[in-house]
Amino acid sequence: MSNVENSLNSTHAHIPWATIPVEELNPLLQRQFIVGQDIMIARVLLKKGCIVPEHSHHNEQVTYILEGALKFWIGGKTIVVKAGEVLTIPPHLPHKAEALEDTVDLDVFTPPRQDWITGSDAYLR
Repeated sequence: MSNVENSLNSTHAHIPWATIPVEELNPLLQRQFIVGQDIMIARVLLKKGCIVPEHSHHNEQVTYILEGALKFWIGGKTIVVKAGEVLTIPPHLPHKAEALEDTVDLDVFTPPRQDWITGSDAYLR
C-alpha cells in the first residue's frame, strides 16, 4: 500500500502506522503520510544532525514533536521545539530545521502537500 493509496476521500478509515510504508528520503530522513480530503498527517523520522533545508509552501503546517527535538529557523528567530511541544507554521513562511537528537514528529498540513504526494519534493532528497 503506498502513501497515496491511503487517501481517505469521503469516508472514514482506521490506518495503523505499521501498515504505511516508510519512505527513505535520505540516510537521515524518513517519513510516512496519510492523506485526507483537505488535510494530511505525516510521521517524520529524523536522525540527529538531519537538516531540512529552508523552504516554504502554501500549506499551513502544525508540527508536534513526539520524541527528540528540532531546532527551527523561522520568522527571523531560532526556536527549539522539544517532545510534547507544538510549532504552528503559517502558509508561505520560510523555515529550516535541524534534528538535535533522533526525533519523531507529526506534521499536519492543510491542504495536503502535493509535492510530497507526487515525489517532487527535491529539497528533501
